[in-house]
Amino acid sequence: MPLFEYTCQSCGSPCELLIRGDETPVCPSCGSRKLEKHLSVPVAHVRSSSGSLPVCNPTPAGGCGLPQCGMGGCQFEG
Repeated sequence: MPLFEYTCQSCGSPCELLIRGDETPVCPSCGSRKLEKHLSVPVAHVRSSSGSLPVCNPTPAGGCGLPQCGMGGCQFEG
């Protein structure tokens, strides 16, 4: 379920709300419907046995395979 971030224009309180379908968000502090929605970064929970974040595989010896690699523009070489 998506969580949305808002700031109440009446009392100034920030909040995160779970909004489903056609529901109208309401400030949990003052009950106002005057909320400003913010853009937020999506987050995904990853569970691993090591407890660390997943890491990409190392790049092959010849670079990443993009045309820039042969011209010294590979971001993985250097």
